[in-house]
Amino acid sequence: MAAATRGCRPWGSLLGLLGLVSAAAAAWDLTSLHCHFGTFCECDFQPDFQGLECDLAQHLAGQHLAKALVVKALKAFVQDPAPTKPLVLSLHGWTGTGKSYVSSLLARYLFRGGLRSPHVHHFSPVIHFPHPGHVERYKKDLKSWVQGNLTACSRSLFLFDEMDKLAPGLMEVLRPFLGSSWVVFGTNYRKAIFIFISNTGGEQINQVALEAWRGRRDREEIRLQELELVISQAVLDNPHHGFWRSGIMEEHLLDVLVPFLPLQRHHVRHCVLNELAQLGLEPRDEVVQAVLDSTTFFPEDEQLFSSNGCKTVASRIAFFL
Repeated sequence: MAAATRGCRPWGSLLGLLGLVSAAAAAWDLTSLHCHFGTFCECDFQPDFQGLECDLAQHLAGQHLAKALVVKALKAFVQDPAPTKPLVLSLHGWTGTGKSYVSSLLARYLFRGGLRSPHVHHFSPVIHFPHPGHVERYKKDLKSWVQGNLTACSRSLFLFDEMDKLAPGLMEVLRPFLGSSWVVFGTNYRKAIFIFISNTGGEQINQVALEAWRGRRDREEIRLQELELVISQAVLDNPHHGFWRSGIMEEHLLDVLVPFLPLQRHHVRHCVLNELAQLGLEPRDEVVQAVLDSTTFFPEDEQLFSSNGCKTVASRIAFFL
């Protein structure tokens, strides 16, 4: 019996987790929780792909690659009863293009408790790793946290935000957990999901999208193969990125690089309409136009892409209502 679909959710402001969630969780009767594909739920892992795809289709503007890559990777991973390694996704793109939104949807549609699930762990450099001089302590704490939580629940989700603000070397402690070994430190970790988010590669993605537009190519014709190499190189060249000079890159432990394309005017309009719907308001042409008029677009000549994507749409709507 498939898990009940939780349905599409409206675009809204994201609620980030402000601290590490507790590793302690009440024991679940695994035999009473039936999931998709005829397998039993582990912890509160209860994937709802129908809801995820519906939400992505309705609310994620202009990201054909991200939609397809994320859903395909997740379905293949969850359908595999004995994966040989955890699923590792790296999300890249300009600010406001939907990276954090997608990561929040994954938590919401993979775990019954969503972002509040004790098996969803969100890390922010500013909150959890603020002092570059404490890297060795952070490495010890992070290893202990990941290992302990995977022992408690093998179906855990780890989100690492703002990878381009992490101290170099910190992420190396995760390398044993991301590979294809069967057991690490006595812990079965092969069913875990790791998601890394950064703006690194955004400029290169923007350039590919701009060249496609200048060449009169439809943006939906842009393929992952055009972006993978330039994103990887951008990470390797960025000394502020958590994967700089990292064995994680050298050993190709990232399963999928997920590019987020820059948003054009009609995509921003889509975001405005979604936000108005979230507020329970009817579409108002004057509000939509005011938000668009107040948005900065680039390059200077073409005025094609939003400088902040949809990141400031909610605050701008509040100003113009």
